[in-house]
Amino acid sequence: MKKVEAIIRKSKFDEVKKALHQIEVNFFSYWDVTGVGNEKQGHVYRGVSYSTSDIQRRYLVIVVSDDFLEKTVNVLLDTASTGNVGDGKIFVSDVIEAYRIRTKESGSAGIN
Repeated sequence: MKKVEAIIRKSKFDEVKKALHQIEVNFFSYWDVTGVGNEKQGHVYRGVSYSTSDIQRRYLVIVVSDDFLEKTVNVLLDTASTGNVGDGKIFVSDVIEAYRIRTKESGSAGIN
């Protein structure tokens, strides 16, 4: 099993969620987060200057079986991308074990 952590633009979240459901990744957690990115320049909107150093993003955590890893990452890469600076990051790590509390199932059965 793998844990996929993705930091994406909030504006792309609905599109990413729909694409994940289409490949049958139906359970994941997400949070609104603020991060600091590489782009340090300020912007002006309607005469008001504001900083882009603190960036509002959405943080997704998805645990998938090894079979779904490539498909999940490809959906994230395809749907979360705008081609601009600040599209986000994806991190993949191993999950040693998973349990479903209600049924006490473990392993892949615990996440499906």
